[in-house]
Amino acid sequence: MTSLTIDDFDFPLPPELIAQHPAPERAGSRLLHCAGEGLADRRFADLPSLLTPGDLLVFNDARVIKARFFGVKDSGGRVEALLERIVDTRNAIAQVRASKSPRPGARLRLADAFEVEVTGRAGPAGEFFALRLSGEADWWQMAESHGQLPLPPYIAHPASAADELRYQTVYAREPGAVAAPTAGLHFDEAMLAALRERGVDAAFLTLHVGAGTYQPVRVKNISEHRMHRERYDIPAAAAAAVAAARAAGGRVVAVGTTSLRALEAAAQTDGSVRAGPAETDIFITPGYRFRVVDRLITNFHLPKSTLLMLVSAFAGGEAIRAAYAHAVAERYRFFSYGDAMLLEKSGDFS
Repeated sequence: MTSLTIDDFDFPLPPELIAQHPAPERAGSRLLHCAGEGLADRRFADLPSLLTPGDLLVFNDARVIKARFFGVKDSGGRVEALLERIVDTRNAIAQVRASKSPRPGARLRLADAFEVEVTGRAGPAGEFFALRLSGEADWWQMAESHGQLPLPPYIAHPASAADELRYQTVYAREPGAVAAPTAGLHFDEAMLAALRERGVDAAFLTLHVGAGTYQPVRVKNISEHRMHRERYDIPAAAAAAVAAARAAGGRVVAVGTTSLRALEAAAQTDGSVRAGPAETDIFITPGYRFRVVDRLITNFHLPKSTLLMLVSAFAGGEAIRAAYAHAVAERYRFFSYGDAMLLEKSGDFS
């Protein structure tokens, strides 16, 4: 990793391939199956046939909250706040965009409905702001009542009622994420039923994706990059399901990079998974040895992103470069509302 730079993870992407809206049907997207040097163009509806009875799909059941607020500073300037996480009912950490960064002690009025005080900076490089609610307000209530759905910055339209439905997985249960675990957006109830009929097992964990997921890598040498921390919780039932699948010879298939990061963060040396809540800043790059996950379902990721580094570590750098070049040539749809990939584990970066 010490010799890899951000330029090793760049690729040309025509802007018109960035999906602005989801496919008409959740499972109606395309699926690129990447197995080493082999590439196969599929439909996501083909997924059950690509899995084997006894395989285990691990889903992230995080629910996206309405985490974006617009408002004004006490000086009168406009401000936008995007929650990174709700710490407790009174305190939160957020990205704050304004013409001039607010200082500690500054007050912000958000959504023309409530006020917060900036109490300081937060994050590994101080890129976030700590915000404390005034009065008896509750951050969870304020988000639900006055927040807006935080669509990613590469989606150009404001969040609509349709987005509030489709930028959420059908199995979302645990509120707290400010970005969707987008690989799961392709699954509908019919697909989940077909997988059960196929004999494919399912387990659920929670990792709350933070706003920091959109923070760019600002260093040239990737070994100098530091990830933001994210909360996750692996129930005992999920840890037991992983152990049972491995013991029976089944494959552990992570649905999304968030599920993979949680599983690998909780991995023990023997490949078992430690149950319970924790936080992780795991940074998976080429050379990483995967202990738990055998296959990965994921969307296509941004150039020079930590997620592109992760999939390069998982499937192999040459394989990912070939897959992304193929996807561009075949006009696959990219990013959160785009098409999907099924990756086989390789780990050979070249």
